[in-house]
Amino acid sequence: MTSVSRAYVSRLAGLTVFDPNGDRMGKVRDVVVALRMGTACPRVLGLVVEVVARRRIFVPMGRVTAIDQGAVMLSSGTINLKRFEQRAGETLVLGELLDRSVQIVEGGKPAHVVDAGIEQTRTGEWQLAKLAVQEPGRLGRRGQLHTLAWDEVAGLALPQTGQGAETLIATYRELNAADMAHALQELPIKRRHEVAEAMDDERLADVLGELPEADQVVILGTLEERRAADVLEEMDPDDAADLLSELSNVDRNRLLELMEPDEAESVRQLLKYSEDTAGGMMTSEPVILSPDATIAEALARVREPELTPSLASQVYVCRPPSATPTGRYLGLAHIQRLLREPPSSLVSGILDDLEPLRPEAPLAEVTHYFATYNLVAAPVVDAQGRLVGAVSVDDVLDHLLPDDWRERARRG
Repeated sequence: MTSVSRAYVSRLAGLTVFDPNGDRMGKVRDVVVALRMGTACPRVLGLVVEVVARRRIFVPMGRVTAIDQGAVMLSSGTINLKRFEQRAGETLVLGELLDRSVQIVEGGKPAHVVDAGIEQTRTGEWQLAKLAVQEPGRLGRRGQLHTLAWDEVAGLALPQTGQGAETLIATYRELNAADMAHALQELPIKRRHEVAEAMDDERLADVLGELPEADQVVILGTLEERRAADVLEEMDPDDAADLLSELSNVDRNRLLELMEPDEAESVRQLLKYSEDTAGGMMTSEPVILSPDATIAEALARVREPELTPSLASQVYVCRPPSATPTGRYLGLAHIQRLLREPPSSLVSGILDDLEPLRPEAPLAEVTHYFATYNLVAAPVVDAQGRLVGAVSVDDVLDHLLPDDWRERARRG
């Protein structure tokens, strides 16, 4: 590994951290600096590194022996696994400096921070010496980009009344929804809300589904009502129903009225069931096919990228209509069986006639059902024989784990 004495923080984010033996220890999630009086460059204190179980720890910069484009090397494999807690006087570069509004000293032009460069001095100390800032653009174009010394930019020491989040979101774009939710929880509350506000509806919906219910409610409450309804439409119906069930009747009904009628109706149907029953856990949007659908059509449907692995594991065949509640439920076909059959064959010819769950089935019955039949998803059929949804194994685990399991994982 070629050691470098200069690096940009946005490129450090996500790099793998190795011990001297080449064993992987975690990934860089942020850089911690200490701002100084006057125009002196901030001192780099260390890295926030995410290790196993999404635990974020602090690694002093003095332990870093090498940085290149693909990795960070430490001087020792012995690290303190105490969870990182930001102290007074410490600033997170990605979490708190990116997207800050500043002023270019020469000329007084406004700009915002899009990156920060850290450098190693002759004494071996690391400092935040450079800032990449961008002027406001015109007519939808990007403004001019400048790389300036720390003392050529003003305004970072001033309190911020509002801060964008586009650059930070771009830095986190490779994170899956669960990891992005965890990163969001690590930000200061004000910054957390700014990032949520700047996400597009689909991304925010995915991230909300991975947050503890209390955090979901708080973030949803910071959004303008029309935007909140749009985000709820993008969520899986069962997740949206779980979130709405935490709100007052007045707030819940107002948001349902703002949602598209079809989306709202799916959520209303789920809200009728107790949360610890099959009906309360299920999603109303499994993969549903008509009896004349072919194996090729079924395989095309389960390839849809927005499907979770559990919902893509099987398809359900029903008489029309094909939206839940459907016509008469006929059976299901597992993806393994679909892969073994000729593409031109009908799915209705290979159905498993496994007895489905009823919406009122309690959690204990649902878990027993999954364990007995080794399933990752199961159909839910009403008294009229219509498919009303499917329960997936991740929904079952959500209800088996303690209510605060996500918060415990973050604290752990």
